[in-house]
Amino acid sequence: YSTIESPGYIGTIRRMANNQFNAGITDNNSLSKALSETGAFSEQPVERIPQYGFYAFPYSIYVIARDGTGIETFDDLAGANVYPAEPGYSTRATTLDVWSQEPTADVFDQMNIQNMGVDSAPGAMEEGTIDASIAYGTPGVRYTGFVQEIASRVDIHYVEPTDALIESAESYDGAGTGTTSYDDWSIAGTDIGTDEVFHWNLEVNYTFNPEANPDAVYELCRVVDEHNDTVNEGEAQFNDFGSTEDMLGSARENIPVHRGAVQYYRDNDAWDDNLTEGESP
Repeated sequence: YSTIESPGYIGTIRRMANNQFNAGITDNNSLSKALSETGAFSEQPVERIPQYGFYAFPYSIYVIARDGTGIETFDDLAGANVYPAEPGYSTRATTLDVWSQEPTADVFDQMNIQNMGVDSAPGAMEEGTIDASIAYGTPGVRYTGFVQEIASRVDIHYVEPTDALIESAESYDGAGTGTTSYDDWSIAGTDIGTDEVFHWNLEVNYTFNPEANPDAVYELCRVVDEHNDTVNEGEAQFNDFGSTEDMLGSARENIPVHRGAVQYYRDNDAWDDNLTEGESP
């Protein structure tokens, strides 16, 4: 077992398609687009798409605004300068996919979307170039760096979701949704004026090429399941599974599951018959 760096989740899918490695971490939204040849894969599709193994962790996303902007709810983002993270980020792509659906498309169409690197975003927020930004990370664990820096430099508050935003998020196949107590997941101890945040989730998975050794995939599933506490000690962001079934928490009917993982779930009475076993050579 060895680790290799990869340029983001879409890059992982492309590099796995080129057989540069057998397993990689990517997300449901990118996998769904690779399967349907949409989004980043509409003009450059891949011939081989990785198969699901197990849920790794969520990047949960919501909106914060700079105090003094008058932005209180999602509808107030119409006409505002909004930063949905750096171009090319999967969190950005998933956010824009959620917002551009009905019934939130009308608000999204009026936003002034800001394009810059995450290293520039805190300064732009401080200077007033950005009115609102997404905040994201893994609930109960941490936020990504630029969000923590914004909270340390700027007075911010939570942007309340509308019923339309909740509907868009819950109906979008490429994302999950949830709510988290803010006391359990505060940004650098900052009070943003809410007890609970509603978020849409970029669901990150361990995936495997179809020809990856099924015994190795089975063993990795076993290690993650039986030694989950040890895995969490090494990386707090990784999911804390309450049961073997929870490893399938982000599995989707349109994304095939690798046969080595399928065998592990079947052996542990955790397989979901609504899912599909992936083809293998």
